[in-house]
Amino acid sequence: MMGLVSGVSGRRRATSTTSSRSSGDGHQDVAEDDTLVVEPDQGNVLSHIISQLRPGADLSRVVLPTFILEPRSMLERITNFMCHPEMLLPIPEIDDPVQRFVAVVKFYLSGWHIRPPGVKKPLNPVLGEIFTCYWDFPDKTRGYYISEQTSHHPPKSSYFYMVPGHNIRVDGTLKPRSKFLGNSAASLMEGIAILSLLNRGTDPQRGERYIITQPNMYARGILFGKMKYELGDHSYVRCPELDLVADVEFKTKGWVSGTYNAIGGTIRRGSTGEILYELSGLWSEEMYLRDVKTGHKEMFFNALRAKSSPPIARPTEEQEERESQKLWAATAKAVKERNHELATIEKTKIEDQQREETAKRNNDGVEWHPRLFRMVRGGPGGSEEGEEDLEWIINATIDGDTPEKQAEQIMAIYPIVKGQRFVEKNPIPHRTPIASPSKEAHPPVLTADHEKLDHEEAVAAKELVDTAPKVHEPLDSSHESTTEVQTLLVATGTVAKEGPLLDFHEDVAKDLPAIKKADTDDSHDEFVDAQN
Repeated sequence: MMGLVSGVSGRRRATSTTSSRSSGDGHQDVAEDDTLVVEPDQGNVLSHIISQLRPGADLSRVVLPTFILEPRSMLERITNFMCHPEMLLPIPEIDDPVQRFVAVVKFYLSGWHIRPPGVKKPLNPVLGEIFTCYWDFPDKTRGYYISEQTSHHPPKSSYFYMVPGHNIRVDGTLKPRSKFLGNSAASLMEGIAILSLLNRGTDPQRGERYIITQPNMYARGILFGKMKYELGDHSYVRCPELDLVADVEFKTKGWVSGTYNAIGGTIRRGSTGEILYELSGLWSEEMYLRDVKTGHKEMFFNALRAKSSPPIARPTEEQEERESQKLWAATAKAVKERNHELATIEKTKIEDQQREETAKRNNDGVEWHPRLFRMVRGGPGGSEEGEEDLEWIINATIDGDTPEKQAEQIMAIYPIVKGQRFVEKNPIPHRTPIASPSKEAHPPVLTADHEKLDHEEAVAAKELVDTAPKVHEPLDSSHESTTEVQTLLVATGTVAKEGPLLDFHEDVAKDLPAIKKADTDDSHDEFVDAQN
């Protein structure tokens, strides 16, 4: 999904002993977990890929060798941010608005320490890929997560999370853009998440909303030296209703001074700029909060002692072919076993199938749209005004008057828990034909198939018809300029099939030697995936 860096940006805890190891061994050098030692022959493969690029190039279509892969999809990796329920669940019951906002910031910062060892890349979700899971909490409540890859080029991962028993809902879309920067690669993490506290705020339907962005991610040393993973730049947590803003700077290490994984930032009034609190520390270890008015400084979050709570996924035998864990099972197994040639072969099968599906849709004149998400109805006067940056939102109404009814509505969207059966509402949706060009504009006509959709699905289908791309006339093959361009292309390259601009599967499968160990000697590649 993300090209080179988000790929190299997996933030998941590699072993269940990361916290206990840190607490048992004191202040161990956690930075080693973010370093990848590349074997000489592996470096040759990376150099071969990088040599084809120039600084500033887009990496979203570059195929990477599998030895830097994390054995799970990006859709699953997003759940890192829900893995500290002890930080999240009490927030809606905090009456003081400033302290409630501070608690949201604390929850936001609690997920960054969860990452694999070394520099790893989550698997790029294919278009229409789905991942669902849930958490069972000690108070007998449950959290539900549903995600879908709503676009492949450019990549967009949309997700929905809700805890009905605690009035918590999260809607988000992650839209990474990857770039090559010389000896580094960057993943610019666009998109937002909206955390809604449904028992707060002036609007009982939307609740008190917190708009959250993410820092950018960097892989250093991709040409020479040790590969190193860093978070960088500013991210924000905003609550317009409370007039509060948190500006968190993830600091990258300088050439001479500085340290890895440092943060700094403030919590301030949005209208006046008055600073209430200051943030400091290391996002991978200990973070601190200082009250500007009183000068009191306290431990904000201790990642060294924190224990994450991984989600639970349905058994793979109950999953559809397009669900993440089943779709990538063979690839993930090969990656865990360090069989990189087999991982490349299995990964290529899935990517080739996606290209074939894209080509068939193009040939059939069919427009794809997501199965579980719909376009946001934003803009002035829209029912979801202010949420435009999400682009996609879950295609369901969750308005039950009890937590039990809300849970039923959520599980009706798509199977989430073990043993849950598919229902009529969950078929693959109607694919809207691409509109043909005409001299006169005509209003779109919804077919009988559309009428079978519920109201929200019909609206989404109509929007797709309205915004369908125009078909342009083919080039005149006899024109002089066309002939010149064609001659130049034939002389300088070969015809590329649809797919990545740079594809090194054959190079990797042919030249990549048996990998002895990709990470530092003291790293342990054990992954705590969603339990199934």
